[in-house]
Amino acid sequence: MDKATVIGLIAAVVLIIGSILIAPGSSLGAFIDYPSMATVVGGGIAATMIAFPLKTFLTTPKVTLKGVLPSPPSMAPAIKTIVECAEIARREGVLALESKVADIEDPFILMGIQMAVDGSDSELIESVMRTEMQAMASRHKTGKGLLETLGRYAPAFGMIGTLVGLVIMLGNMDDPAAIGPGMAVALLTTLYGALVSNVFALPFADKLSFYSKQEMEIREVIVQGILSIQNGDNPRVVEQKLSTFLSKAERESLQDAA
Repeated sequence: MDKATVIGLIAAVVLIIGSILIAPGSSLGAFIDYPSMATVVGGGIAATMIAFPLKTFLTTPKVTLKGVLPSPPSMAPAIKTIVECAEIARREGVLALESKVADIEDPFILMGIQMAVDGSDSELIESVMRTEMQAMASRHKTGKGLLETLGRYAPAFGMIGTLVGLVIMLGNMDDPAAIGPGMAVALLTTLYGALVSNVFALPFADKLSFYSKQEMEIREVIVQGILSIQNGDNPRVVEQKLSTFLSKAERESLQDAA
């Protein structure tokens, strides 16, 4: 679980509700209006559905969940696996890695090792693995785009709701007592739009972008490692080259594990 996402989301909600409750003469009930919620949330979701194919749109819950329960691969274990493979290849030859295949859990490493065992040349291995990286980046971009689209449209529907509320309020100008409450309800849709966009949609999109970048960096390390194995580089050289992607603490942890 991504604790930062959960803590940040809870903190944002608590701070907003707390600021409402401590304001003089304010009550939480005054900030609850179900038609306004329906306009912003329903309108934002509907607009996002228009912007994407239905099959892609239906992945939104799964994409959102990745912001809370991410499963990015870890760089240090990936480097350790590659170095172990490099040692086997250096000692017994690349074909000996076939016995290691069953122990490799990362499918991206597995694909590269399998291609090396099958005798594919370095250019083909790099081409296939980078194509896989591009496909992954495209999927991640689409998932992020779903939340970014919702983040763009929610404030727009908040403004639409406000305009609708103002029209209704101005149509009842014969009752001055209703103008104040009517204006408050009309403005609530703008508030809801800002909340959906800035507390949920855009922060989650940014978190997905962070994890996507992290995963791309790890896969770049894997590509470099597989190519080094294919070229017959010394395992120590492979480890030193790949360790440059790690922090000092991670390098020390990797050396201790070795």
